[in-house]
Amino acid sequence: MAVQVELKRIIISETSDQQFIFLKEVDGPRTLPILIGSAEALAIDHRLKGTAFPRPQTHQLLSSVIEQLGGKLERIVISDLQDHTFFARLIIRQDGHSVEVDSRPSDAIALGVANQVPIFVAEHVLDEVGGENPA
Repeated sequence: MAVQVELKRIIISETSDQQFIFLKEVDGPRTLPILIGSAEALAIDHRLKGTAFPRPQTHQLLSSVIEQLGGKLERIVISDLQDHTFFARLIIRQDGHSVEVDSRPSDAIALGVANQVPIFVAEHVLDEVGGENPA
């Protein structure tokens, strides 16, 4: 079973290549911190701020490819955690069928934010690392 979450916070440090995003359970107190790279953190931050670019960025390109192939991104699922590495799936509806595509969570979240689709986390992942929401 998957639990719906929302992007709660992005921490971008100019002195580190490692950034954090925090997902918060929509109907509960748990949060999920995910370590991501600087480029992905900036892409998510720019999408949230509505920053326009003269040429398509990677996540805009992928959105366009999905659309041009007759698909519609339905949701993002952070599906697993193995050896301190999170795994995600893009759930795409195409020709009445559901297609799942493997993705890094940071790329999936950037794409999800760009397309305003819901983000979910597998219950067993939240059980393993989901802490209480800091005040």
